[in-house]
Amino acid sequence: MKIAVGCDPNASGLKAEVIGEMRELGHEVVDLGSDDPIYANVVIEVGEAVAAGRFDRGVVLCGTGIGASIAANKVPGVYCALVTDAYQAERAALSNNANVIALGAQVTGPQVGRLLVRTYLANAYVPGGRSEPKIQRIAEYAGQHQK
Repeated sequence: MKIAVGCDPNASGLKAEVIGEMRELGHEVVDLGSDDPIYANVVIEVGEAVAAGRFDRGVVLCGTGIGASIAANKVPGVYCALVTDAYQAERAALSNNANVIALGAQVTGPQVGRLLVRTYLANAYVPGGRSEPKIQRIAEYAGQHQK
């Protein structure tokens, strides 16, 4: 998979850890930066790149992951899940078809961060399952409310 990653300066340490994990797994990872203290700038860049199809998935990081997930979800076509444990990382892909995940560097240690991206990337949404009506409703609503 081709994965875009970006964060604010506070999350650069965890970003390096998860990039290392993804590369060890054989994924192509492009680091879109971590120098801007306004995390929304790089998060939006990651989201736009994923939504445009230039990347298969994205990983965004900030202190808690909350702000990064909010910013990412403002980009049309992005479905970002804030993940804090392996089950959430699995379900983000399997049940919710999340194309971006958010991590919090101040609340997630390096080994957990590695586990979260490994779990997320090992899973993929399968259309037609019991989550399909939920996913379709979210996409329908998003399409109706894009400006």
